Amino acid sequence: MTYTYKTEGTCSTQIQFDKDENGIITNVVFTKGCNGNLKAVSKLVNGMKAEEIAVKLGGNTCGNRPTSCADQLAKAVMSV
Repeated sequence: MTYTYKTEGTCSTQIQFDKDENGIITNVVFTKGCNGNLKAVSKLVNGMKAEEIAVKLGGNTCGNRPTSCADQLAKAVMSV
């Protein structure tokens, strides 16, 4: 199933992804943000379980912000 998550506190404004019945995440697409870095993040997490993504990326910050696009992805995949 495809989900869309509106991000907070990041340059990216939303994240779209597929999550199957086993919690596997695929087809991650960020809207806006650092294009090259976010394409790389999308490729790296493709096929991972939501829980693995949350553990690896959750809590990651960007500059002086309390969150990051990667942290928002961790929140997104666990929110559905």
